[in-house]
Amino acid sequence: MDRLKTLSAFSALSQETRLEVFRLLIVAGAEGMLSGEMSKRLDVRPNTMSANLTVLLNAGLVRNERSGRTIRYFADFDAVRGLLAFLMEDCCGGRPEVCQPLIEEIACAS
Repeated sequence: MDRLKTLSAFSALSQETRLEVFRLLIVAGAEGMLSGEMSKRLDVRPNTMSANLTVLLNAGLVRNERSGRTIRYFADFDAVRGLLAFLMEDCCGGRPEVCQPLIEEIACAS
C-alpha cells in the first residue's frame, strides 16, 4: 500500500460509524454481512449505512458481492495486510524483538 492509499484508508476510518462498520466486517470474516444486518446491529439508518459503505469501498477497505437483490460486504483483508505492512515497513530499526509483542497482539490466536 502506498502513502495516498494509506491516507485514504485513515480518512475513511476516522469517522465513528465507518470504524464500527469496518470492525464489524473484520469480525464477520469470510462470511461478510448484508448492509441491512449492519444497519440493525449498529442502529444506523439504511441510507446512512449505504453512504458509509461507499466511503469504505472507495478507500479500498471493503469489497462487496451482489447476489440477486442483496449485496454482501466483506472486509478486504489484503488491504488490511497492506495497510499494516505500510505502517510497519521500517519498524524497530532492525530489532525484531521490539516488534514481536505487537505482532503477537495482532496475530489471530488459535
